[in-house]
Amino acid sequence: MEPLGIEGAWVDRPKVFTDSRGRFHEWFKSEGFRDSIGQGLRLEQANCSRSVLGTLRGIHYASVPPGQAKYVTCVSGAVLDVVVDIRTGSPSFGKWEAVRLDDTTHHCVYISEGLGHAFMALEDNSTVVYLCSEGYAPQREHGINPLDPELAIAWPEELAPRLSDKDAAAPTLEEAGRHGLLPSFQDCAAYRRGLAKGICEEGAEKVGALRPHG
Repeated sequence: MEPLGIEGAWVDRPKVFTDSRGRFHEWFKSEGFRDSIGQGLRLEQANCSRSVLGTLRGIHYASVPPGQAKYVTCVSGAVLDVVVDIRTGSPSFGKWEAVRLDDTTHHCVYISEGLGHAFMALEDNSTVVYLCSEGYAPQREHGINPLDPELAIAWPEELAPRLSDKDAAAPTLEEAGRHGLLPSFQDCAAYRRGLAKGICEEGAEKVGALRPHG
Protein backbone atom coordinates (compact mmCIF):
# COMPACT_ATOMS: atom_id res chain seq x y z
CA MET A 1 0.00 0.00 0.00
CA GLU A 2 1.20 3.50 -0.83
CA PRO A 3 0.39 6.66 1.15
CA LEU A 4 -1.56 9.35 -0.65
CA GLY A 5 -0.77 13.05 -0.36
CA ILE A 6 -3.18 13.37 2.57
CA GLU A 7 -1.86 11.88 5.80
CA GLY A 8 -4.03 8.97 6.90
CA ALA A 9 -5.03 7.80 3.41
CA TRP A 10 -3.46 5.04 1.31
CA VAL A 11 -4.00 3.37 -2.07
CA ASP A 12 -3.49 -0.32 -2.76
CA ARG A 13 -2.75 -1.47 -6.31
CA PRO A 14 -3.08 -5.27 -6.23
CA LYS A 15 -1.61 -7.52 -8.88
CA VAL A 16 -4.34 -8.85 -11.16
CA PHE A 17 -3.89 -12.33 -12.65
CA THR A 18 -5.63 -12.87 -16.00
CA ASP A 19 -6.07 -16.00 -18.10
CA SER A 20 -8.64 -17.54 -20.45
CA ARG A 21 -11.03 -18.16 -17.54
CA GLY A 22 -11.11 -14.57 -16.33
CA ARG A 23 -9.29 -12.66 -13.60
CA PHE A 24 -8.22 -13.05 -9.98
CA HIS A 25 -6.77 -10.65 -7.42
CA GLU A 26 -6.40 -10.34 -3.67
CA TRP A 27 -8.24 -7.17 -2.73
CA PHE A 28 -7.36 -7.26 0.95
CA LYS A 29 -4.54 -8.91 2.93
CA SER A 30 -4.36 -8.25 6.66
CA GLU A 31 -0.59 -8.79 6.88
CA GLY A 32 0.24 -6.29 4.12
CA PHE A 33 -2.30 -3.86 5.50
CA ARG A 34 -0.84 -4.03 9.00
CA ASP A 35 2.70 -3.59 7.71
CA SER A 36 1.71 -0.47 5.75
CA ILE A 37 -0.70 1.19 8.16
CA GLY A 38 0.81 0.13 11.47
CA GLN A 39 -2.42 -1.42 12.74
CA GLY A 40 -4.96 -3.99 11.69
CA LEU A 41 -8.32 -3.27 10.09
CA ARG A 42 -11.14 -3.54 12.60
CA LEU A 43 -14.17 -4.86 10.68
CA GLU A 44 -17.64 -4.09 12.03
CA GLN A 45 -19.66 -3.55 8.85
CA ALA A 46 -19.40 -4.15 5.09
CA ASN A 47 -21.36 -2.00 2.65
CA CYS A 48 -22.23 -2.30 -1.03
CA SER A 49 -23.74 0.43 -3.23
CA ARG A 50 -24.74 0.45 -6.89
CA SER A 51 -24.97 3.82 -8.62
CA VAL A 52 -26.18 5.14 -11.96
CA LEU A 53 -23.95 7.40 -14.04
CA GLY A 54 -23.29 10.73 -12.33
CA THR A 55 -24.38 9.67 -8.86
CA LEU A 56 -22.37 11.62 -6.27
CA ARG A 57 -22.25 10.20 -2.74
CA GLY A 58 -20.65 12.14 0.13
CA ILE A 59 -18.77 13.87 1.56
CA HIS A 60 -19.36 11.60 4.57
CA TYR A 61 -17.51 11.22 7.87
CA ALA A 62 -18.15 10.23 11.50
CA SER A 63 -17.27 11.86 14.81
CA VAL A 64 -13.93 10.82 16.32
CA PRO A 65 -13.71 8.83 18.49
CA PRO A 66 -14.38 6.29 17.20
CA GLY A 67 -14.93 7.64 13.67
CA GLN A 68 -15.29 5.18 10.81
CA ALA A 69 -12.32 4.06 8.74
CA LYS A 70 -13.12 2.64 5.28
CA TYR A 71 -11.37 0.30 2.85
CA VAL A 72 -12.99 0.94 -0.53
CA THR A 73 -12.93 -0.70 -3.95
CA CYS A 74 -15.08 -0.81 -7.09
CA VAL A 75 -16.10 -4.29 -8.25
CA SER A 76 -18.13 -3.24 -11.30
CA GLY A 77 -17.96 -0.10 -13.44
CA ALA A 78 -15.86 2.87 -12.35
CA VAL A 79 -15.96 5.71 -9.82
CA LEU A 80 -13.88 8.75 -8.98
CA ASP A 81 -13.10 8.23 -5.30
CA VAL A 82 -12.18 11.33 -3.29
CA VAL A 83 -10.54 11.72 0.12
CA VAL A 84 -11.00 15.11 1.79
CA ASP A 85 -9.00 16.36 4.77
CA ILE A 86 -11.59 17.94 7.06
CA ARG A 87 -9.50 17.64 10.25
CA THR A 88 -9.00 21.01 11.87
CA GLY A 89 -5.34 21.72 12.56
CA SER A 90 -4.15 19.37 9.82
CA PRO A 91 -1.34 20.60 7.54
CA SER A 92 -3.52 19.63 4.56
CA PHE A 93 -6.85 20.87 5.94
CA GLY A 94 -9.30 21.55 3.10
CA LYS A 95 -7.26 19.58 0.56
CA TRP A 96 -8.59 16.64 -1.41
CA GLU A 97 -7.16 13.81 -3.49
CA ALA A 98 -8.91 11.67 -6.10
CA VAL A 99 -8.26 8.07 -7.18
CA ARG A 100 -10.06 6.27 -9.99
CA LEU A 101 -11.43 2.93 -8.81
CA ASP A 102 -12.68 0.49 -11.44
CA ASP A 103 -13.19 -3.17 -12.31
CA THR A 104 -10.03 -3.34 -14.42
CA THR A 105 -7.21 -2.16 -12.15
CA HIS A 106 -9.06 -3.10 -8.92
CA HIS A 107 -7.31 -0.38 -6.94
CA CYS A 108 -8.43 0.12 -3.33
CA VAL A 109 -8.35 3.16 -1.06
CA TYR A 110 -8.07 3.18 2.73
CA ILE A 111 -9.49 6.26 4.49
CA SER A 112 -8.62 6.48 8.19
CA GLU A 113 -10.80 7.89 10.96
CA GLY A 114 -11.67 11.58 10.63
CA LEU A 115 -11.19 11.98 6.89
CA GLY A 116 -14.07 12.81 4.56
CA HIS A 117 -15.03 10.43 1.76
CA ALA A 118 -17.04 10.84 -1.45
CA PHE A 119 -17.27 9.27 -4.89
CA MET A 120 -18.95 9.84 -8.24
CA ALA A 121 -20.09 7.04 -10.57
CA LEU A 122 -18.37 7.29 -13.96
CA GLU A 123 -20.47 4.51 -15.49
CA ASP A 124 -23.98 3.16 -15.08
CA ASN A 125 -24.41 0.46 -12.43
CA SER A 126 -21.05 1.16 -10.81
CA THR A 127 -20.80 -1.02 -7.71
CA VAL A 128 -18.65 -0.03 -4.74
CA VAL A 129 -17.96 -2.20 -1.71
CA TYR A 130 -16.26 -1.01 1.44
CA LEU A 131 -15.19 -2.48 4.75
CA CYS A 132 -15.91 -0.26 7.77
CA SER A 133 -14.18 -0.17 11.14
CA GLU A 134 -17.42 0.84 12.89
CA GLY A 135 -21.10 0.24 12.23
CA TYR A 136 -23.49 2.95 11.07
CA ALA A 137 -24.54 5.24 13.92
CA PRO A 138 -26.83 8.10 12.79
CA GLN A 139 -26.01 10.28 15.80
CA ARG A 140 -22.31 10.27 14.86
CA GLU A 141 -22.67 10.65 11.08
CA HIS A 142 -22.00 13.97 9.34
CA GLY A 143 -21.63 15.36 5.85
CA ILE A 144 -20.05 18.15 3.85
CA ASN A 145 -21.54 19.36 0.58
CA PRO A 146 -19.45 17.75 -2.21
CA LEU A 147 -20.08 20.81 -4.42
CA ASP A 148 -18.67 23.24 -1.84
CA PRO A 149 -16.99 25.91 -4.04
CA GLU A 150 -14.24 26.46 -1.47
CA LEU A 151 -13.21 22.81 -1.71
CA ALA A 152 -13.45 23.01 -5.51
CA ILE A 153 -13.30 19.25 -6.06
CA ALA A 154 -12.74 18.58 -9.76
CA TRP A 155 -15.71 16.33 -10.46
CA PRO A 156 -16.01 15.38 -14.16
CA GLU A 157 -17.46 18.43 -15.91
CA GLU A 158 -19.31 16.32 -18.48
CA LEU A 159 -21.44 14.66 -15.79
CA ALA A 160 -24.43 16.23 -14.07
CA PRO A 161 -24.09 15.29 -10.38
CA ARG A 162 -27.00 13.34 -8.88
CA LEU A 163 -27.11 13.91 -5.10
CA SER A 164 -29.42 12.70 -2.37
CA ASP A 165 -31.50 15.39 -0.68
CA LYS A 166 -29.40 14.92 2.45
CA ASP A 167 -26.07 15.41 0.67
CA ALA A 168 -27.38 18.39 -1.31
CA ALA A 169 -28.43 20.07 1.96
CA ALA A 170 -25.15 19.32 3.77
CA PRO A 171 -23.17 22.32 5.06
CA THR A 172 -20.02 23.67 3.48
CA LEU A 173 -16.69 22.95 5.14
CA GLU A 174 -16.65 26.46 6.59
CA GLU A 175 -20.18 26.11 7.99
CA ALA A 176 -19.41 22.71 9.53
CA GLY A 177 -16.31 24.15 11.19
CA ARG A 178 -18.20 27.15 12.50
CA HIS A 179 -20.71 24.82 14.19
CA GLY A 180 -18.01 22.62 15.74
CA LEU A 181 -18.83 19.57 13.62
CA LEU A 182 -15.34 18.81 12.32
CA PRO A 183 -12.88 16.36 13.91
CA SER A 184 -9.48 17.65 14.97
CA PHE A 185 -6.21 16.40 13.55
CA GLN A 186 -4.87 15.95 17.07
CA ASP A 187 -7.82 13.83 18.23
CA CYS A 188 -7.65 11.64 15.11
CA ALA A 189 -3.89 11.09 15.51
CA ALA A 190 -4.29 10.21 19.20
CA TYR A 191 -7.08 7.75 18.44
CA ARG A 192 -5.02 6.02 15.74
CA ARG A 193 -2.01 5.80 18.06
CA GLY A 194 -4.23 4.07 20.59
CA LEU A 195 -5.37 1.56 17.97
CA ALA A 196 -1.78 0.86 16.91
CA LYS A 197 -0.71 0.42 20.55
CA GLY A 198 -3.54 -2.02 21.09
CA ILE A 199 -2.40 -4.11 18.13
CA CYS A 200 1.19 -4.12 19.40
CA GLU A 201 0.12 -5.19 22.88
CA GLU A 202 -2.08 -7.93 21.46
CA GLY A 203 0.83 -9.20 19.36
CA ALA A 204 3.15 -9.23 22.38
CA GLU A 205 0.62 -11.24 24.37
CA LYS A 206 0.37 -13.82 21.59
CA VAL A 207 4.14 -14.15 21.40
CA GLY A 208 4.33 -14.57 25.18
CA ALA A 209 1.70 -17.29 25.08
CA LEU A 210 3.79 -19.25 22.56
CA ARG A 211 6.97 -19.15 24.62
CA PRO A 212 7.80 -22.27 26.65
CA HIS A 213 7.26 -21.96 30.41
CA GLY A 214 9.15 -23.45 33.29
